Amino acid sequence: MLVAAVLAGLGLLLAVVALGLGAVRTPAAEVVQVLLGRGDGLTRQLVTEFRLPRVAVALLCGAMFAASGTMLQGVIRNPLASPDLIGVGAGAGLAATVFLLAWPAAPAGGLPWAALLGAWGGFGLVLLLSREWRNTGAEGLHPVRLALVGVAVAAALGAAQQLVLVRAPDGLGSALTFLTGSVYGADLPRVTRLLPWALVLLPAALLLGRTLDVLGLGDDLATSLGTRVQAARLLALGTGVALAGAAVTGAGILGFVGLLAPHLARLLVGARHARTLPVSMLLGALLVLAADTLGRALLPPTEIPAGIFTTLIGAPYFLYLLRKTA
Repeated sequence: MLVAAVLAGLGLLLAVVALGLGAVRTPAAEVVQVLLGRGDGLTRQLVTEFRLPRVAVALLCGAMFAASGTMLQGVIRNPLASPDLIGVGAGAGLAATVFLLAWPAAPAGGLPWAALLGAWGGFGLVLLLSREWRNTGAEGLHPVRLALVGVAVAAALGAAQQLVLVRAPDGLGSALTFLTGSVYGADLPRVTRLLPWALVLLPAALLLGRTLDVLGLGDDLATSLGTRVQAARLLALGTGVALAGAAVTGAGILGFVGLLAPHLARLLVGARHARTLPVSMLLGALLVLAADTLGRALLPPTEIPAGIFTTLIGAPYFLYLLRKTA
């Protein structure tokens, strides 16, 4: 697919640029030498130990947020559905914060599971308060109602998270800065925590592309084609929520990535999920990496969180969609 190839090329080029940025700038030629296994020891350490994990986390989290948004929009059949707008991201962030405060010595592998439970809790709360979930499927979820309830729930959960952080012991709050929407301080342990989830959930999302297309035809037609609608919907929802929950533990609540990437993908390759999902993942990865790179390059050595840039881009687009859908 030409679009996917171009996006992959742009992502590779941007990754090389990002690996050269920091308090000590590294020319692109030296970055390439390091990636080829050459270069001096100091440059190799700087690129591979400090910057490469950060780039990897940005790419993985961007792809997972985008895939989550694509799946949630496909299952709910709502263009305003995205992890940060329907309580998934905020629930995952609050659960991850409470987990780290309650069990500071717990294994790092337990954090994504806590975030997953929180993601489901936030999502379930939005559905409950929307009072539009019907037995016939997702038709009862009115776009504007879902968006407004989602924003309110996300704000409430975010306020609860901030309250928990304010009351955190001295020194612990700084360890939770990634929950504010940034890949700052990403290291190899964070990559190894995210990678198993990405390796399982991203391919699973791609395999569910045809199922999402069938669900989009309506429950009656999907059933006539042999699809077990409720099981398929639950599987797709579970995968989408898990993707967002895992991504939050790596980069915090990156606003609007899961909203923007699916819409841009549909503009580029159409509505079929077999094409939309991979392109959306590439766009999400590119968006988060670009936001993080821009945040490092604008005011060095001060860093601007990536979430600020994604929100600045996504908020006006969300208002446009809200107005269009109302």
